[in-house]
Amino acid sequence: MPQYCLSVEVQGVKSATGNINIAIYNKSEGFLMFEEVYKVDRIAAKEANTRFKIFDLPKGKYAVAIFHDENGNDKLDTNWLGIPKESIAFSNAKLKTFGPPSYKDCAFSLNTDLNLEIKFN
Repeated sequence: MPQYCLSVEVQGVKSATGNINIAIYNKSEGFLMFEEVYKVDRIAAKEANTRFKIFDLPKGKYAVAIFHDENGNDKLDTNWLGIPKESIAFSNAKLKTFGPPSYKDCAFSLNTDLNLEIKFN
């Protein structure tokens, strides 16, 4: 089975502090649950733009969620309402007024090497 490379450019990184974490999901069940992540990666933040290359992805549908872990505690910090205090972004979708987008909103097909640009809010 052919394998593809997903290149992701994360735009709008506010600082070079901490890490940018990326989670790739390959199904709607468990979307945004850490236990259900298909692939995960972390890279040191670079102010303005940070780039990822994810290799060895088979043809299929995927959705990407990214957050800037500025304090390096390996989790998305939220306030008491559950609203993120750190920058987050998704493939093909923006945060909704009340909560994150769905897998369907974020999903894209991968059947060749692909370049994505994802902007932080």
